[in-house]
Amino acid sequence: MAPQRAVKLSLKRPTSAVCVAGVEMLVDIRSDVPEGAKSFEVSGSSELEVFMVYDSTRVTKPTGEAHWPLDTNVDVVVKADKASKDLNDLKVKVSYLGQQEGGALGQSVLFLTCVEVSLDVDTARVGKAKRGSRNKKAWRWGPEGYGAILLVNCDKDSDRSRGPDLENSQLMSLEDLQDMSPMLLSCGGPDELFRSHRLVLKAPWSDCRRVRVFCARGGNLLSNYKQVLGPQRQSYEVERGPGEREIRFHVEGLAFPDADFAGLVSLSVSLMDAGPLPGAPLFTDTVAFRVAPWIMTPSTQPPLELYVCSVMDSHGSNEKFLGDMARLASEADCQLVVCPRVENRNDRWIQDEMEFGYIEAPHKSFPVVFDSPRNRGLRDFPYKKILGPDFGYVTREILYAGPSSLDSFGNLDVSPPVTVGGREYPLGRILIGDSFPKSGGRRMAKVVRDFLWAQQVQAPVQLYSDWLSVGHVDEFLSFVPTSDQKGFRLLLASPSACLKLFQEKREEGHGEAAQFEGLKDKAKRSINEMLADGRLRKDSLHVQRCIDWNREVLKRELGLAEQDIVDIPQLFTLRGAYAEAFFPDMVNMVVLGRHLGIPKPYGPVIDGHCCLEERVRALLEPLGLRCVFVDDFLSYHRLLGEVHCGTNVRRQPFSFKWWHMAP
Repeated sequence: MAPQRAVKLSLKRPTSAVCVAGVEMLVDIRSDVPEGAKSFEVSGSSELEVFMVYDSTRVTKPTGEAHWPLDTNVDVVVKADKASKDLNDLKVKVSYLGQQEGGALGQSVLFLTCVEVSLDVDTARVGKAKRGSRNKKAWRWGPEGYGAILLVNCDKDSDRSRGPDLENSQLMSLEDLQDMSPMLLSCGGPDELFRSHRLVLKAPWSDCRRVRVFCARGGNLLSNYKQVLGPQRQSYEVERGPGEREIRFHVEGLAFPDADFAGLVSLSVSLMDAGPLPGAPLFTDTVAFRVAPWIMTPSTQPPLELYVCSVMDSHGSNEKFLGDMARLASEADCQLVVCPRVENRNDRWIQDEMEFGYIEAPHKSFPVVFDSPRNRGLRDFPYKKILGPDFGYVTREILYAGPSSLDSFGNLDVSPPVTVGGREYPLGRILIGDSFPKSGGRRMAKVVRDFLWAQQVQAPVQLYSDWLSVGHVDEFLSFVPTSDQKGFRLLLASPSACLKLFQEKREEGHGEAAQFEGLKDKAKRSINEMLADGRLRKDSLHVQRCIDWNREVLKRELGLAEQDIVDIPQLFTLRGAYAEAFFPDMVNMVVLGRHLGIPKPYGPVIDGHCCLEERVRALLEPLGLRCVFVDDFLSYHRLLGEVHCGTNVRRQPFSFKWWHMAP
C-alpha cells in the first residue's frame, strides 16, 4: 500500500503529526539535513513499525550496525496498528552521521499520534458492516465478488408517510431502518486530537440526490436518528462524543439504475485539520455501494397472490370469472386479491397496469410493483393500495406524449433462467414487444425501456408485436413450468397448428363440427367453413409469419431448441393492418404453478369434447400441468383481451442472488 502522505522533519525542533492506524506514512528525512551528513539511522517506539523502501537492484541493504546512505533512493516509512491513548505518545528519531566515525551530526524527532479512522460497509455481503472490511472502494460482480449493496427505500413503513419512505427527509418509522444498509465509522484516539481535527462525511454531488444517510445516536426514538447526507446536503461534520470509538449510520437508496445512473454511489470520510484555513485532508476513506436492481419474476416461479378486478359496466359483470379465479387460486394454494370497482373504476386490465418484481440486498428483500404509464382506471391502485410496509413502488412517466398500447405491461414479460451459447442468465431475460426493426411503428416508451435495460441483470430482448391490434407479447407467447431438466416450455400461438388440426378433423369426418358452439351472441362456423374461408387462412398465415420471426429471435436469444417450444392452436383475423384473435387466445393464460387458467376457446365439439381443448390437454398435461379452461368470452375476449390480461400474479423471488452473476 502506497503511503498516504509525507511528513517533513526539522533539526531545530520536534515535529508533531497525526497518523492513521494501518496506514503507511512517509517520513521525509531529506527536508532538513546537517552539513556533512552522509548516512542516517532511524529508531522508533515499540508500537511503531519502521521500515525502509528501496530498489534492491540499486541499493544494498547495510549489514550489522551500518547506516543507510543519504545519497541513494531510500525512503523511511512508518506505520502503527492501534490508536494512541495520549497525544504524541509515539516517537521516531532520525540520526544523521558524517563520513568519519563519531557522534551524530544532528537529530530530528517526530512525535506521532495515531488515530483510527475507518469507514466500513457490508463488502462481504453477509448483512453486517464489519471493521477492517477489504475492497470497499470498488464493486465486483460474481460469486467471488465484493462490494456493498443499497436498496431503494421505495416502500412505505409508516402510515404517517404520504408516499414512499424515500420521499421523507426524516425517519418516520424505526422499521424503516431495516430497509437501509449499515455503515460503520471507527474513530478511536485521544479526545484532544479530535478537538483539533474534524471528521467530515461526504458524498459526491452526482450521488447526493441518489442516496440519503442517517446517523444513529443511540436510543429507540425517531429523534435519535438524524439525516446527515442527502439531496440537500453533500457533507456532514461528524459529531463525535468523548471516548466514542464507533458511530453507526444507515444508508438508503433514492433512485434505481437508469439511463443517467449506472447504479454505483460512493461515500467518504476525511480527517481534516480544524485550523482556520481549510487544507487537504490528512486521510480519506471511501466506500462504494451498488443500488439493487428491480427484478421481474417469470410465470414459472411459484405464485403467492393472484390479482383480479371486479367490474360491472355496459359489457356486464365478471362475477363468474371471479368465481373461476377463486377456485383456481385455491387449488394452486395462492391467495386471491380482488380489486373492487371503487378502486379500478371498471378498468379490468390489471396485467396492463402493473408488473410485480422485487429488490434484494443481503440484509433485506421485499416486493416492488412497477406501475405502467398507461394511466387509465387502475392508475391509482398500485400507489394507493399496494405500496405499503415492505412493499415498494416504482414508476416511469411519459412526459411529452401520451402512452401507446405498447406501454401497457401485457407487453412486458420475462423468461425463466436460460443459458445461451455458454452464457448464463440465471434470472432470465426480459421480453418486450416492439415495432418491426426499422419500420417506425409503435414502440414501448423510451423511459420504460431505459429503466429496464439499466437494471442489467435480466438483459432485455426486443420482440415484434406491433402486428397485433393491442400489440402485446402475451398475445402470442407464454412460459409454463415443467419438472424435467429443462424446467419450462415456451408456448407459442400457432395458426399453422390450428389449420392442421381442423384439416385432420375434417378428414376424420367432422367437418360440420362448429366453432363457437354454445355461444348465444356469436355465429357458429363449421370446420368446413373455416377451412374454406380464404381470408381467414390468409390472415392466419400472415400472423404465422410474424410469430415465426419471433420464434427465431426467441430461439437465438434464449438458447432454445425446437423441443423446448409447444405450438398452441390459434387462428387470427386482420382488422386493417393489425391482427386479433379469431377465438379466445389460449396462450394468453394465467400460470399458477402447475395449474393453468386457459381461455375457453369454444372450439368444434367432437364426441362431446372441444377438439381445441383436447389438443391443448394432450400437449401440456404430459408435462405435469393441469389445464383449466375459463370462460372469458364476454368479459374479456370480446374486448380484445383474455385471462392473462385480466389477472396479475405476485410470485416468489428467485433463490439465486443477483450479485453472484456477471451481467
